[in-house]
Amino acid sequence: MAQKVSDVMTTGPTMVDANRTLAEIAEMMRDRGIGDVLVTEDGNLCGVVTDRDIVVRGLTRDGDTRSMRIGEICSRDLVSVDADSNVDDAVRLMRENTLRRLPVARDGQLVGVVSIGDLAVEEDRRSALADISAAPANG
Repeated sequence: MAQKVSDVMTTGPTMVDANRTLAEIAEMMRDRGIGDVLVTEDGNLCGVVTDRDIVVRGLTRDGDTRSMRIGEICSRDLVSVDADSNVDDAVRLMRENTLRRLPVARDGQLVGVVSIGDLAVEEDRRSALADISAAPANG
C-alpha cells in the first residue's frame, strides 16, 4: 500500500495574516529557520510566501519593505493535497504545478506542508537532496 502524505509532511505550518509586513515575515523566517509561510485573510488560507518570493517579488518592487504587506507578494494560485492522499498524488500535483511545497489539509483544516525535501528524505535517505533537506539551517 502506498504511503500517505500525513506520514511524510511537516506538521504545524506557520500561518501569518496577509496584512503583516514583508520585513516582519522575513525576520520570522530567519528566526525560525524556515523558508515558507502560509498566508491567511480573515482566517482563511489565501496564499503561500517563500523566502524566494520575498526576494524576487518583494525586494525588486518599489517601496519600503517595512510597510509592504505580505499579501501583496504571496502566491495566490493555491494547490493543496489531503493528508490521507497517497504520496504519489502529492508528487503528481507538485510536478503538474511546478511546486516545491504543497499545503496539506484534513477535513478542510490546514495540518501541514509537504515539500520536495520531505519527499526526498522519505524516498531515498542517501540522496543528495535528502542530505541537504535533513541538514540544519545555516543561518
